[in-house]
Amino acid sequence: MDKKLILISNDDSVEAPGLHFLIDCVKEFGEVWAVAPAEQKSGQSSSLTINMPVRIKEFPGYEGARVFSVTGTPVDCVKLAMHTILPRRPDLVLAGINHGSNAGNAVIYSGTMGAVFEGCMDGIPSIGYSLLHHSLAADFSECRPLVKDITAKVLAGGLPDGICLNVNFPAKVKIEGMKVVRAARSRWTEEYQEYTDPFGKPFYMLTGRQINEEEGNPETDLYWLPRNYATIVPCAALQNAPDADIDLLRDRLL
Repeated sequence: MDKKLILISNDDSVEAPGLHFLIDCVKEFGEVWAVAPAEQKSGQSSSLTINMPVRIKEFPGYEGARVFSVTGTPVDCVKLAMHTILPRRPDLVLAGINHGSNAGNAVIYSGTMGAVFEGCMDGIPSIGYSLLHHSLAADFSECRPLVKDITAKVLAGGLPDGICLNVNFPAKVKIEGMKVVRAARSRWTEEYQEYTDPFGKPFYMLTGRQINEEEGNPETDLYWLPRNYATIVPCAALQNAPDADIDLLRDRLL
């Protein structure tokens, strides 16, 4: 019981290279259990599987970790892990390493961060790791020392109540260092592309690009990532409006 129990999930599936790399990075810190979606579940945010059966399958272990798939979302994975699969409550929840960015407002849509928020809401220190490269052949090697450093420090010191971490790494570069910042205000444009099927009927595919509304602001993640720095963004799993705004709306609406 003195050995730390680490739960790892993701949204890229149980067979994603980023999941295996993360297991390899943190296996020295404790007993690792990985519970991840059976299939790719990017963009699922904090969604749950409702009115459908969810099934669990154990895979061969990897680097000493026990590995399970769940036919549901990343949040399903965390919930089932804690209520059905794990031998006890985990000391740490990790998600990733995600294949693709979760910087700026992408944190809202991310299945990876959905798993992190779920752990955080259950009072467990939780961290999401992402690499700004979508390829399954992405090189994660530059992330290794930073993942180890952040994970070790959070295991040792914990996190403030209600706070989790969204960590993003630049890709295809030497990482210059780390910055603790906030998420840049951003939005997506040209979000759907229209196509025509063989029967002449239109259909749509998600596309678009992220627009940074705070260009040049060094207090944000989207400023430092193109400058080859990893970013650590503290996030609140549950965040209320400031008291002044609540009072204003109370006067306006009631």
